[in-house]
Amino acid sequence: MGSLFRSEEMTLCQLFLQSEAAYACVSELGELGLVQFRDLNPDVNAFQRKFVNEVRRCDEMERKLRYLEKEIKKDGIPMLDTGESPEAPQPREMIDLEATFEKLENELREVNQNAEALKRNFLELTELKHILRKTQVFFDEMADNQNEDEQAQLLGEDAGVRASQPGQNLKLGFVAGVISREKLPAFERMLWRACRGNVFLRQAMIETPLEDPSNGDQVYKSVFIIFFQGDQLKTRVKKICEGFRATLYPCPEAPADRREMAMGVMTRIEDLNTVLGQTQDHRHRVLVAAAKNLKNWFVKVRKIKAIYHTLNLFNLDVTQKCLIAECWVPVLDIETIQLALRRGTERSGSSVPPILNRMQTFENPPTYNRTNKFTKAFQALIDAYGVATYREMNPAPYTIITFPFLFAVMFGDLGHGAIMALFGLWMIRKEKGLAAQKTDNEIWNIFFGGRYIIFLMGVFSMYTGLIYNDIFSKSLNIFGSHWEVHYNKSTVLENKYLQLNPETSDYSGTPYPFGMDPIWQVAGANKIIFQNAYKMKISIIFGVIHMIFGVTMSYHNHTYFKNRLSLIFEFIPQLIFLLFLFFYMVLLMFIKWNRYAATNSPPYSASCAPSILITFIDMVLFNTPKPPPTGCEVYMFGGQHFFQVVFVLIALACIPVMLLGKPLQIMKQRKNPNVQPITGSDAEVGMSNGQPAGQGGAAHHEEEEMSEIFIHQGIHTIEYVLGSVSHTASYLRLWALSLAHAQLAEVLWNMVLSIGLKQQGWFGGVMLTIVFAFWAILTVGILVLMEGLSAFLHTLRLHWVEFQSKFYQGQGYAFQPFSFDAIIENGGASGSTENE
Repeated sequence: MGSLFRSEEMTLCQLFLQSEAAYACVSELGELGLVQFRDLNPDVNAFQRKFVNEVRRCDEMERKLRYLEKEIKKDGIPMLDTGESPEAPQPREMIDLEATFEKLENELREVNQNAEALKRNFLELTELKHILRKTQVFFDEMADNQNEDEQAQLLGEDAGVRASQPGQNLKLGFVAGVISREKLPAFERMLWRACRGNVFLRQAMIETPLEDPSNGDQVYKSVFIIFFQGDQLKTRVKKICEGFRATLYPCPEAPADRREMAMGVMTRIEDLNTVLGQTQDHRHRVLVAAAKNLKNWFVKVRKIKAIYHTLNLFNLDVTQKCLIAECWVPVLDIETIQLALRRGTERSGSSVPPILNRMQTFENPPTYNRTNKFTKAFQALIDAYGVATYREMNPAPYTIITFPFLFAVMFGDLGHGAIMALFGLWMIRKEKGLAAQKTDNEIWNIFFGGRYIIFLMGVFSMYTGLIYNDIFSKSLNIFGSHWEVHYNKSTVLENKYLQLNPETSDYSGTPYPFGMDPIWQVAGANKIIFQNAYKMKISIIFGVIHMIFGVTMSYHNHTYFKNRLSLIFEFIPQLIFLLFLFFYMVLLMFIKWNRYAATNSPPYSASCAPSILITFIDMVLFNTPKPPPTGCEVYMFGGQHFFQVVFVLIALACIPVMLLGKPLQIMKQRKNPNVQPITGSDAEVGMSNGQPAGQGGAAHHEEEEMSEIFIHQGIHTIEYVLGSVSHTASYLRLWALSLAHAQLAEVLWNMVLSIGLKQQGWFGGVMLTIVFAFWAILTVGILVLMEGLSAFLHTLRLHWVEFQSKFYQGQGYAFQPFSFDAIIENGGASGSTENE
């Protein structure tokens, strides 16, 4: 639980493994997922490493599995996924896996080649069948047409030519074939131009599409027959057909021969159908058998590949019998890691136990925060800003509460919050089934990954919706309003300038038990005035408290790293500056709420209440307040002017302390090394075996020029002082978005749903159904999704900038252990092979 508030303590270890036990030990560490290996061969090419051949064999096995997967998906065969992760196979089992995959691939390729050849033959026979049918119609038409003038036109001759050659036999040649339908117009134009109009083309469409055997696409084709005279035209026609990829088929001239060929074609087609069916059945059986084990095979191969990738990061000792590795491990898990190494040694049958030694180093360790399925999403929000510096305070556990709460302040609506909470609850209840349905839809994966955030945001929004007494822009009158309307409706109630007066009997004198009184939802113009003042003030109150909490977190960082210099010259003046200016403004709000009321008499009546903003501006500028109304007092309490002057002077005095205190102290230490330093170093800490070590930080800062220290400190001081003002104003987005959300909901109700509610009779029922559907779609699409996303982004900004800037550096790097689960989840990418 401690690592939730601060990252795990890490240590660098050196690992000695016997060569024959290395594979089994790394396999056990991969199942554990608690070790991040370092590359000890950064200058060695990936193709020159010791286990490159094994990695190549794994790549080849993966290629074969992907081919099998592609064929299985093509046939729509479901792949069995038990959700279990088989252990990494032993190296000797690689040969059996390779033989199995090789046999499956060869068998499948052979079946596919045979099926493609059969389909090509089937296509040719089908096309020939259509040619024989269609050309019979063409020849029948030619037989019926015996007109000599038409025959002369077909031959491209005139009557004079035929008269001069009375003995010539005018017999036409022809070719028949099939062409793709979209190429037919261009094909016809080319024949006309190339043959100068001396050919006659007849074509007919094949109604049913034909399957392309190479890719399985459905293609529409047409049958054509071309009549011509002479060998020259025949050669030209065949070349054009070849250029347009038209397929020519033999077609007998005699009708009897055509009928005989057609019968033979039909017989062969029937035989081919039988053989094709048997081939497809055999292919289906092979794929079904492979689909049962494909997921497990993928896991096994990826585990083997990841192990050899990791072994390539190791070094061999001089005897070539021992592998040496360096790795980052959590200190709390060293015993668990040693047990895993012993299990691996026992599995391999080695008699030499592995050795795990902790090393001394000044390198910054990786940051490792343990998470579960609930805290993982909140930690991801923090890591998106920047991974925490090693062992600094982790904002994630506090974000679990503050993030959904600040979101709910902007999104406060009982109805909209319920929709969001129910959606999050549905994903939580169905998370096992939804997680098993792995999808590449990025938007859905983001929603599902943040299901606990969505649920909490919805629940908190329901709470703030009850506080605002707002549900779909309407209110709940649970306890009965504590206001009464005494105006006469027939005379003056419609006067928009009339308001309820708390000084009279309109108000019962006791507040509504929980949240806002429902009377404010129907208060007209006064509603905006009342809610604006309320929401604006609570936004500033929450913002100042949030920032003070952030500054307090820096105290825990300074004390943990024994950085007294930053504690004295940064934390203390920062906290004083924030408390004496902005927290004092918050106190003035509570004093005003407590002392001034409509029923009070001067000087504490509502008309005497001063503006907090004007009071704060006058305080900072040392201005004299304007004279109050008659009977009222200038100040809210006795001694207010004195305290305000003192607070501002102290806050201003903190600025030079923040600006010069730390650099001057560092300069003093450097000029006189014999003086005992405040912190044991120049204010920073190095690392020694995962523990704070002053010498590392001192060595680091000796290299930094004093001018750079002064510049950096000046930047940080200016950023904090100006940021305190701008960050406080930035929290007003809580008020602005809450107001916008409430007004949008009210507009949607008045301009959409109220239309259906005003209709009467059966038509009103139909109208209300249609309008309600439209209103519901707009509510979910605009007010829940779009407004929810807007409030989410603003909340994220308040945490990243206004809150985390007070204590969070985020300059670390994430702990990326060698883990089979992470590798398989990422699709086979090895977790520790960046250099390969």
